[in-house]
Amino acid sequence: MELWYSLWEALPFQMLHWRFMCNALLAILLIAPLFGLTSTMIVTGKMSFFSDALGHSAFTGIAIGCICGIAAPTWVAVVFSIAFALLFSFVRSRSNHTADTLIGVFSCTTVALGIFIATLRGSSFTKYNQYLIGDILSVTPTEIGLLALVLLAVIIFWFLYSNRLTLASVHPQLASSRGVSPALTQTLFTIAIAVIVTLSISWIGLLILNSLLILPAASARNIAKNLRQYHAFSILFAMVSGVLGLILSYHLGASSGAAISLILALMFAISFCFRKARC
Repeated sequence: MELWYSLWEALPFQMLHWRFMCNALLAILLIAPLFGLTSTMIVTGKMSFFSDALGHSAFTGIAIGCICGIAAPTWVAVVFSIAFALLFSFVRSRSNHTADTLIGVFSCTTVALGIFIATLRGSSFTKYNQYLIGDILSVTPTEIGLLALVLLAVIIFWFLYSNRLTLASVHPQLASSRGVSPALTQTLFTIAIAVIVTLSISWIGLLILNSLLILPAASARNIAKNLRQYHAFSILFAMVSGVLGLILSYHLGASSGAAISLILALMFAISFCFRKARC
């Protein structure tokens, strides 16, 4: 980390002379490809609303951790989110309801449970604001190391399961005939999303986290001509919006997560116009 700090201190970028800004930039450079890759799998797998529901379940886990007096409630949220993902996969495989209906049921339930626990016995809700809005500037070197490990795990998962997940999403019957288990692939992916969403809440914010999981791939899909371009553009859009959002939030004194989300929305609008022009 000292080498990283020294690099930016030697350059004429005033905002990066602060160590917390250097930490935030490094976190962005790790989060961007993480969300870029995950976004393509979420959009392809038609699980956009599920990632939002996972964020709600993570908040419930955080509330449980705070009520129990645990110093690091995020880890309780990780366990709770994984349990949520496994339960959803179990119910989905044995229900006649559509996926969006089940997601709505689980999402509403976890939101209500989280708010109920957070306000139990008249407790103040203000201490949970940091999880709703997020603050990338508060990221620590230890958390950056954790982000690097998560990114490595997602890259490995992407290489092993990206094609299988795409096939299972587009044609489950064909996937089964090729020896690919759609249920197992979806379950592993939901667990991966649960971990990523939960660990990112305190930095990005629950209210806008889902935009970073959808907009990069949605923008890339507008202009990509093949799968390689689809993944490359998604990572590129996430990277550019992350860096620009951090710079914009620094100069305007606004939320970094919100700035990143708005830039991603702008990229979607621009890429959509190019798509219309191309058609």
